Amino acid sequence: MAERYVALMRGINVGGNNKLSMRDLAALFEEAGCSRVVTYIQSGNVIFDAKATIVKKLAGVISARIKEKFGLSVPIVLRTRHDLLDAEKGNPFPTPARERVYVMFLRDKPSAGAILQLDPNRSPGDTFKVVGSSIFMLCENAAKTKLTNAYFDSKLSTISTSRNWRTVLKLVEMVNA
Repeated sequence: MAERYVALMRGINVGGNNKLSMRDLAALFEEAGCSRVVTYIQSGNVIFDAKATIVKKLAGVISARIKEKFGLSVPIVLRTRHDLLDAEKGNPFPTPARERVYVMFLRDKPSAGAILQLDPNRSPGDTFKVVGSSIFMLCENAAKTKLTNAYFDSKLSTISTSRNWRTVLKLVEMVNA
């Protein structure tokens, strides 16, 4: 039985780089066996239905096809509908601050030891909390934060991609449609 998922790409159409049309991206997911494929904004958010057997290899398949067809290296993080609902419910920051909240979705759940190696003072004024395979960040000035994908990827030995809270809420809405 097919379930609803979201694929989160890192670095698509950001600052005029890694240009990839959402129509082309959606077509790659359809070619890979996904159904009810829709995209949200131009930064690589794809909502789709697929069987677990397809999803098991999907990130690798889509990444390879993007590289082959468009010459881009694009990390992909997958989440189930339930994962997104958990992220929505698990936001540890108070409601008034949520316009400054970002969620960094990790490909893998980090070990407790790796989490302990993270520096809570890395970016003064910014706060983060690791919850499962996500990192919730409250950033006072997101453009200047030192809580970056590169930092967390290297410290936690994984791949990450971030979304602002408004985008997370829209993806929750779309994955439930």
